[in-house]
Amino acid sequence: MPGITREEVAHLARLARLELADEELDHFAGQLDDIIGAVARVSEVAEQDVPPTSHPLPLTNVMRADEVRPSLTPAQALSGAPAQEQQRFKVPQILGED
Repeated sequence: MPGITREEVAHLARLARLELADEELDHFAGQLDDIIGAVARVSEVAEQDVPPTSHPLPLTNVMRADEVRPSLTPAQALSGAPAQEQQRFKVPQILGED
């Protein structure tokens, strides 16, 4: 399998909007070629009767059902806030949006 070229790395960098120097293109070309080779070796080892998996052990959902429990009132929750507005924490605006 031919290795990944520096032109292909430059194309990927443009798609990812990354600015890479010439020496970085050569460096990443070698690294990406090693990664592609490793993936190819894993593909060779995989048997046809082994289904693709995302995790080697079965996963179970550990979330519990929602229960209504006693909690703080809005006034209690906001009692230590330096600023509040309409029963919410008021924080400084950072994005310049309304």
